[in-house]
Amino acid sequence: MHRTRKAAPAVRTARLASCVLLATAAALTGCERGSSESADETATGANGCPAVHTRAREAVARAEQTDIAWGGPTGGPEAVSGKTLVFVAQTMTNPGVAGAANGVRDAARTIGWNVRVIDGGGTPAGIQAAMSEAVALRPSGIVIGGFDPDSTAQQAARANAQGIELIGWHAVPEPGPSRQPDLFTNVTTRVQDVARISAQWIISDSDGRAGVVLITDASIPFARNKSDLIREELARCQGVRLLSVENIPIPDASSRTPREISSLLSRFQDRWTHSVAINDLYFADAAPAFRAAGEKGSGPPYNIGAGDGDPSAFQRVNNEQYQAATVPEPLSLQGWQIVDEFNRAFSGRPDSGYVAPVHIATADNSEGASTWDPSGYREAYRKSWGK
Repeated sequence: MHRTRKAAPAVRTARLASCVLLATAAALTGCERGSSESADETATGANGCPAVHTRAREAVARAEQTDIAWGGPTGGPEAVSGKTLVFVAQTMTNPGVAGAANGVRDAARTIGWNVRVIDGGGTPAGIQAAMSEAVALRPSGIVIGGFDPDSTAQQAARANAQGIELIGWHAVPEPGPSRQPDLFTNVTTRVQDVARISAQWIISDSDGRAGVVLITDASIPFARNKSDLIREELARCQGVRLLSVENIPIPDASSRTPREISSLLSRFQDRWTHSVAINDLYFADAAPAFRAAGEKGSGPPYNIGAGDGDPSAFQRVNNEQYQAATVPEPLSLQGWQIVDEFNRAFSGRPDSGYVAPVHIATADNSEGASTWDPSGYREAYRKSWGK
């Protein structure tokens, strides 16, 4: 096991042993919210999937390392002056979106640009209105912050026609430039890597025997794709059973998550050993329900956030309060990268091509930390800009 928890080993072993096993990947694909069918077959060996478990444990060990050398750009065009940016946010209640926006603000101050943030409020109408307002301001560049550009296709087309540079943050599934929609680049970790390591952490942590609840927001294509990839990776271990997939839109998380958690605890009881959510914020909203049910903050269920890593998530992880791990985006760094990418676009240069590697933060490797922002990022960009 790669981490040390305060929960009694006997209690944890009993709960893990009570998991009903999933026999085939096909059966996993059929597990939706409310399903509780049991599988008759049992996994063999010391755990539910010895070979898969070994690979997962090795991958997790690499991802938990904190001493990572800077692998991003060390040179580039000097700072262009007099630029203005608008950050259109899917919703500023999403900690990931807010963290990236704050990183953009920080970097813009350094390079001498102006930034305005417009909150879409998490609704299609609100996001379209925010994007329309952004285009009307005729800025130098617009950040598509955490929403599908296709949902604002008309506004994006107007921006393209007016020569306004567009850069996405978690806007499309893949990092890098996009032609449909037309983005100079999209800043994100690789969703495949985040999904894979989140599932591998569960496989490693449970020794290949777990009952899992997956929480997603199917209204966001990026999030839906991430949760689908998590399911695929979990399916590699026949000792893992997907108990339920909960579709909770992020704007509704604060009202719906506590009710859903209470219901899940009642339905699955000790079979529920692990949870994975596409965003850390779900566990902030889940904590009161876990606490009200008498569950220990140190688990089980052991919860991992497959993305974002906002300061409150680090606090929950470090204090063992209903979250065991997070796969954090380097949110501040990504904000700085967005500004650097704009500077490259304004200078007629190609995008940097940089994609941040995945990282897992647990109480063992992030105690005292409040974010994942390794040293060297700001220094590299300041040198690049001549600041």
